[in-house]
Amino acid sequence: METLAYILVGIIVTSALVLLGRFIIDRFLKWSGARRRASELLRAVLTREQYRQLIKRGYVDIPSPRDSQRISRVSQTPGLVGVIEKGRRKASLCLQPLERVPDADIVVIHKLMIEADEETYLQKANSIAPISSGGWKD
Repeated sequence: METLAYILVGIIVTSALVLLGRFIIDRFLKWSGARRRASELLRAVLTREQYRQLIKRGYVDIPSPRDSQRISRVSQTPGLVGVIEKGRRKASLCLQPLERVPDADIVVIHKLMIEADEETYLQKANSIAPISSGGWKD
């Protein structure tokens, strides 16, 4: 009887591990597909020069459609978006999607929102003013 109990426990544990493994693999494959599609979209949305800048420097500068002296610096990794006016950082903005999306999609979201309706973008984002002029890296 004791041997039968060990066999049943073994079967249950093995079944649970198989189900967990399938779940993890399924999630990984879906997420890696999402990343691949996000990268393709990013490449299609950015200009050639913007894409080069993103690859080389890790950020892309999006010119303001309203103010020729302002750019928004969007990092390729999630984080704050820098607002730079006349070559100086004026603020950092925080605006994130409600659900988790690939990093490339976040860059696309910022670019399209800024270009489509910068005023609403600036109103929706949480703005953080610089503490001092010497404390920022641009």
